[in-house]
Amino acid sequence: MRLVVQRTDGVKLAIDGQIHSTSGRGLLILMGTKTGDREASCVKLADKAVNLRIFEDDQGKMNLSAIDVGAEIMIVSQFTLYADTSKGRRPAFTEALEPGEAERLYDRFIESVGSYGLKVSTGVFGARMDLRFNNTGPVTIILEHEV
Repeated sequence: MRLVVQRTDGVKLAIDGQIHSTSGRGLLILMGTKTGDREASCVKLADKAVNLRIFEDDQGKMNLSAIDVGAEIMIVSQFTLYADTSKGRRPAFTEALEPGEAERLYDRFIESVGSYGLKVSTGVFGARMDLRFNNTGPVTIILEHEV
């Protein structure tokens, strides 16, 4: 399982030109799953993401977590995180988990993040979505967990 975690000052997510969900200051988490991923990765990476110390303290040091600052979290499923570009110019997605199981793990990850008491907003699994946000810092962290 792979996450791209970005610190933001807010996210707007639209589907078919209509705002579907929004979040305030916090994190945008793009989540990709691959064949073989299990629920254990959802729980482990949810804990890692919300406790990752990437928010600045009074002295400007990244010492605070999403929990510490009461961050809002936007979670979006993104199978393209497992694009294989090693051959040719067209990405292959053979490592990406099949949609039914990927959606189940996406829902489990959302539930795991939500268990920390933070406001969680989401996209719609499989939908074509437009995201608008500012990456503050910029801060972008890639987290992975393999079972």
